[in-house]
Amino acid sequence: MPQALLCMSHSPLLDHADPPEDVVQAVQDAFEHARTFTREFDPDIVVNFGPDHFNGFFYDLMPPFCIGYKAHRSGDYDSYAGELDVPEATAEDLAQFVMDRGIDVAISRRMEVDHGAVQPMEILHDGNVAARPVLPIFVNSVARPFAPMERVRRFGAAVGEYFRDRDERVLFIGSGGLSHDPPVPQYPTATEAQREFLTAGRHPTAEARAARQANTMATARRFAAGEADIMDLNPEWDREFLAVCASGRVTDFDRYTADGMDAVAGHSSHEVRTWVAAYSALRACGDYRVTYEFYRPIKEYIAGFAVTTAHLR
Repeated sequence: MPQALLCMSHSPLLDHADPPEDVVQAVQDAFEHARTFTREFDPDIVVNFGPDHFNGFFYDLMPPFCIGYKAHRSGDYDSYAGELDVPEATAEDLAQFVMDRGIDVAISRRMEVDHGAVQPMEILHDGNVAARPVLPIFVNSVARPFAPMERVRRFGAAVGEYFRDRDERVLFIGSGGLSHDPPVPQYPTATEAQREFLTAGRHPTAEARAARQANTMATARRFAAGEADIMDLNPEWDREFLAVCASGRVTDFDRYTADGMDAVAGHSSHEVRTWVAAYSALRACGDYRVTYEFYRPIKEYIAGFAVTTAHLR
């Protein structure tokens, strides 16, 4: 089985929050299952569908999709800040393949990725992000306008088609979600200073980054205490989404709309677009089965938190 999948929520609060011990243990057990799955599959290359949180992509130029030919980590939340091991020739070939199938995709020879894309690889490889070659693929999951979910599915399927008949053992990763509504400014209601940050806020000062991160941590504490003015988690929506993932009927993702997701699952639920792309990539390689599923709504992480793995049948 040359293709497999691992999708998981991420949270910058993993090392900056204090959930109940049983919750922490359950999450760590899920991570250990993911590590075992990855070790046993032993991928030659990781195809990482990841979001961004206004660390590498901004409104001065916000593509719906972008394939990184070279990439480095932004280092937010004290995480890995080095270069990724990107097979440049494969990335170039993939981009042309996707375009030849009618899906427009941006490319970057200097992609900057944040915790949303890299945290899964840190977890899977005990902090060694360079343990495997990785193709970083940005899927816009935070900034309107959003591509229709049908387009995300078709994009993921095109990526999967590229790897379907190749010899490499390929692990598709999707990172983010599920329901959550962290304190990310929305452009229509943002202040002028916030709009400037959302448009061109690259490489903030250490003080500015620390203040932004402190605000997220403080919101998480208030949210866990029932005091934060953000949307609640939606376990029912999360479980319905996981059921679609498990069904193999990836066209069912098409019914999700941006407005509907905002209304019931929070402004950052759009990170499940990375899952849609990853599951669609695997489905393009053949029928699959989900081999593991973990889910908990965890307020301390401001996330409906899930981990899933899948193999081809």
